[in-house]
Amino acid sequence: MRATEAIDLVAAAGTDAELFGADQPARRYRELVAALHPDRLPADPAVRAEALDAFVHVTTRWQARRVTVLGDYRLGTPAHSGDLADLYDVGDDRLLKLPRRPTDNDLMAREAHALRTIAERGDPRYLPYVPRLVDEFPHRDATSGAERRITVLATAPGLHDLDEVRRAYPDGLDARDVAWMWRRLLVVLGLAHRAGLVHGAVLPRHVLIEPDAHGVVLVDWCFSAAVGSTIPALVPGQEEWYPDEILRRRPCGPGTDIAMASRCMSWLMGPRAPRELHTFAQGCRQRSLDGRPDDAWRLLRELDQVLDRLYGPRTFRPFTLTP
Repeated sequence: MRATEAIDLVAAAGTDAELFGADQPARRYRELVAALHPDRLPADPAVRAEALDAFVHVTTRWQARRVTVLGDYRLGTPAHSGDLADLYDVGDDRLLKLPRRPTDNDLMAREAHALRTIAERGDPRYLPYVPRLVDEFPHRDATSGAERRITVLATAPGLHDLDEVRRAYPDGLDARDVAWMWRRLLVVLGLAHRAGLVHGAVLPRHVLIEPDAHGVVLVDWCFSAAVGSTIPALVPGQEEWYPDEILRRRPCGPGTDIAMASRCMSWLMGPRAPRELHTFAQGCRQRSLDGRPDDAWRLLRELDQVLDRLYGPRTFRPFTLTP
């Protein structure tokens, strides 16, 4: 197909069916892109200008066409962009998670396995602390033939990650506000550890809070592993958050998650951390995995004792992201 033929076809097509055809749309798309590609255009400035406009039109229409429907779900623009995948709001407080690279299918499978395992083995009272796996299915790209593993997750509305919380309080949070986040994070870690899993990436971006009701949800279980095994990958650019056993590809355990969680909490408090809580957090981050606490729920009771000595009996303390 010559560039002028492709320009005429694009100009005349009013629908996707007319532009790409009904029988082999991916083949037609490749033909159009090849004919209109900037590297293959004739020298005539007028033809080049028309061809470039047509090229942008074709690629934009194809991109919109191929992601409109995945399985039973219609997609718009991504609602969030995660470490490995883009997340699309598909209604009913559900997010469709589409990996950007097929090579990350194994990590998507890890998340699905972790969420199923926690749902089967976990205490039902604490299951709202993790996303719920609603659906999973493979999707093959019509153009490249690459297959991606897709999941659909149910979660709560109105969530904000700890990066957002810290930006709202650049000088650090009051430890009384951090206390309820810390307590709930230890609850969800205990839930996972009793199911035989290590989250493996307890980072600020993966800890979500609901400010009004003091809710916490731990997300992105793509890096999870069985207790006693190695974490499969690191989140790029976050290496300084990881304890030695992950960086050295050594077996991990509950103390791995506990160390990362305590670092998140210390980071939230910043210089406002009381000495007692600073010492408590340091004890959770011993260099050796064997030297750290390994039971999140028992550690929660110890944290409550420290908080009781500092502030007395627990009371509800309203929290807002608009200080």
